[in-house]
Amino acid sequence: MQIRNDLTAASLQSKIDKLWELSAEKIRLITKEYDNSKGTPVFTVNGKYTLRGWTEWTQGFQYGAEVLQYDATGEEEFLKSARANTVKYMASHVSHFGVHDHGFNNVSTYGNLVRLMNEGRIPENEWERNFYEVALKVSGSVQAHRWTNTRDGQGFIHSFNGPHSLFVDTIRSVRALIVSHKLGHSLMGENDVKTSLLQRGTYHSLATAKYSVFYGEGRDSYDIWGRTAHESVFNTNDGNFRCPNSQQGFSGFTTWTRGLAWAMLGFAEQLESLSSFSDEELAPLGGRAELEKTYLKAAKATCDFFIDNTTADGIPYWDTGAPQIHKLGDYTSRTSDPYNEFEPIDSSAAAIGAQGLLRLGKYLNDKNKDGSRYWQAGLTSLDSLFAEPYISTDPTHQGLILHSIYHQPNGWDNVPAGQKIASGESSMWGDYHARELALYLHRINKDLPYYTYLGAVKNEE
Repeated sequence: MQIRNDLTAASLQSKIDKLWELSAEKIRLITKEYDNSKGTPVFTVNGKYTLRGWTEWTQGFQYGAEVLQYDATGEEEFLKSARANTVKYMASHVSHFGVHDHGFNNVSTYGNLVRLMNEGRIPENEWERNFYEVALKVSGSVQAHRWTNTRDGQGFIHSFNGPHSLFVDTIRSVRALIVSHKLGHSLMGENDVKTSLLQRGTYHSLATAKYSVFYGEGRDSYDIWGRTAHESVFNTNDGNFRCPNSQQGFSGFTTWTRGLAWAMLGFAEQLESLSSFSDEELAPLGGRAELEKTYLKAAKATCDFFIDNTTADGIPYWDTGAPQIHKLGDYTSRTSDPYNEFEPIDSSAAAIGAQGLLRLGKYLNDKNKDGSRYWQAGLTSLDSLFAEPYISTDPTHQGLILHSIYHQPNGWDNVPAGQKIASGESSMWGDYHARELALYLHRINKDLPYYTYLGAVKNEE
């Protein structure tokens, strides 16, 4: 990436404002045209949202987008719709034992709504607050129930693939456990054994840092500073790590860039969350200093890898080891090309990763450490993402951010007529995280409360 040091947060406000204008149009278009009886919309085909996938992991993004739209613009129609849709559609996601996506679905909806109440943006209502908070409490404990023990006496939230499978994605969904814990909840098991959700959330984060992120320390022949594996595979009989793997990337020894982006953002957020806990709470988990050291190392490594392996304008290709990416030559020195003939861009990785860069940069700056490299890299990606050819200005296209990729190995993504690779489509997670990225910087520019998932907990700063 060629980091632009001339950019400022304030200089990008006009692009953020334009994004919210387009976002409103897209939400209205989906509401008008999409048939919810078919299931949750996942990604677009020829500009229209469709469903395809293995689990219902994107509905929280659909209705969470309405909350973010209201948050940024104050348009009451979106708040009204978000409240109604959360009640009507989201209950099954709270009690869903079959997925690792509770932070995506439930913190994006119930969490964002109660955050607005905590901020005084919507009126205080005891029953409404209780409704949102009970949902968040239950969601965190249900998510924590998907637990696999590791040989070191810790463990991880296993993916929908089964108890052997640690997904790097889940580092951003672990917030469901942290919110539930802060609301005073625990996981209750056989014989009324109570398990701390802070403990499980922390152990999962540590496992992800240890097994999903590489640091150039010789773990295997492809161990490079900041590389990530989508999936880490364990022997569930003895808790031993066996190998890296991938479901949506090219291989376990290459870096699927959306998985990388989840790690960038997830570890930056976990760094931020440490200040919400006392030294006494963190001591049994390794202590504040050690946790900060681990999270910071993972955040820096993944953000460095993103910067070093992304195009000049900050938009990555879908996998840094994709089989034909060598045909693009030195793509990191050139502007991204979503219409090339060899490998697809994944704009959703940019939307997620840019927020991780900004959060890490701010975290370091606030600690009187130099975070400017990461902050400016985040602005660079945002500047490109919120402009053509990535911003969707076609009034008939339901997507907000173009050139998102879901599952390249399975061939699920649409290849337009006349093109050789998938391009021109959007995804629920890409569009949601573009909105979240816009809201993050919008609030900083407007001197509004800092946007954090722990805003879902009353009296949190």
